[in-house]
Amino acid sequence: MREYDLTRGSILGNLIRFSLPYLLSCFLQTFYGLADLVIVGRFNGPATIAAVAVGSQATHMLTLILAGLALGSTVTISRAVGAGDRDRAGKAIGSTVLLFIVVAAVLTVVLLLCLGGVLSVLSVPAEAWADARVYLLICFAGIPFITAYNVISSIFRGLGDTRRPMYFVAVAGVLNVGLDLLLIGPFHMGAAGAAFATIIAQAVSVALFLLYIRLKMPGFLPKVRVFRLHRGVLGRILRVGLPVAAQDGLIQIAFLVITVIANRRGVSIAASVGIVEKLIGFMFLVPSAMLSAVSAISAQNLGAGRPERARKTLFCGMALSVGAGLFFTVLCQLDAAGIIALFAGGDPEVVVFGSQYLRAYVFDCAIAGIHFCYSGYFCACQRSLLSFAHNLASIILMRIPGAYLASLWYPDTLFPMGLAAPLGSLLSAVICFAADAVIRRRSKDPFPDRL
Repeated sequence: MREYDLTRGSILGNLIRFSLPYLLSCFLQTFYGLADLVIVGRFNGPATIAAVAVGSQATHMLTLILAGLALGSTVTISRAVGAGDRDRAGKAIGSTVLLFIVVAAVLTVVLLLCLGGVLSVLSVPAEAWADARVYLLICFAGIPFITAYNVISSIFRGLGDTRRPMYFVAVAGVLNVGLDLLLIGPFHMGAAGAAFATIIAQAVSVALFLLYIRLKMPGFLPKVRVFRLHRGVLGRILRVGLPVAAQDGLIQIAFLVITVIANRRGVSIAASVGIVEKLIGFMFLVPSAMLSAVSAISAQNLGAGRPERARKTLFCGMALSVGAGLFFTVLCQLDAAGIIALFAGGDPEVVVFGSQYLRAYVFDCAIAGIHFCYSGYFCACQRSLLSFAHNLASIILMRIPGAYLASLWYPDTLFPMGLAAPLGSLLSAVICFAADAVIRRRSKDPFPDRL
């Protein structure tokens, strides 16, 4: 088991070395999600676009919840590595594997049984119902592969290695696009083809990852085969992972509620919102990468007793994230219609509504970088409930009510509805700054090691 020391050297250098492969991995995952929409849009109409957009949002929500829970493993392993405790790191890996085997089995069964209810909750337009049902049926059956990839990646990130997960997601990305072109094009499988392409690509990626570990990392396998739930270590994983999973779930529920609001306004608006949500997911890659990097690097430094480096990592990550967000904001103000047209399949209504929504929503990319980095930092400090709290406040007080009221007051445009997200992130950022200031003022030890 090889660990990577993130407690020494340049903070900016460590952030870039850690986050760049993770960023590229997320880019590839998001890219082949966007490829689904582009290729579906070339061969199908708005109904199928809406089905894939809505269905992929549901699976994306599931993936983020799994990744949030797995962040508990990343932080636990990172702090053990920073403290030089290989035994505790090994126990964390063993507990993680068994925990997620159970989670994957339960989720697969429950979601397949509740498929009809999921479609009803999402208020899928009647024209898109059949395609959305097939898409989700296939994706829910592939949950074990989605879970396996996220678990393996979280373990390697905990060890400070983000390069290997990038290699295998690259294989999945190339395969996914190739299968999209084949299944959606010549085979005319529509939404089902997009779903099969995604799940087959994930399965191949996981299989290659496991084969690599077996052949190239034989010392790693005995740790993974310790399928025991070590109570103390499992508690540490869940203490961080559960609030983050709940937070990510709530954020995605907010997105789904907004999708429901859009779906009830017709198939063109449903397709427009679905396309923009995919694009925003792509633009959020830098904040997401920074969240993961800040949590892992700060956790190692806190485990090594170097809290000052953890705090510098927070602000360095924040600067990188906000800078990237400002770039995307300017880009979308310049040509939102041209960007939407790439995915709209020639539908002029989708281009008009989508560009309105994108121009407003994109401001979130810059503001969210602040609270994403704070969330990673709070997790590293074993204060992940703070991350959950600020996101809950944002959703309840701003995102959902803002989107709903905008849809009532401005029925002819999506621009005001798009502003709900950046206003929610602004509230989260204010709460994070305030919480950080209060903790540092009142606590003698603002970096508690509760391990």
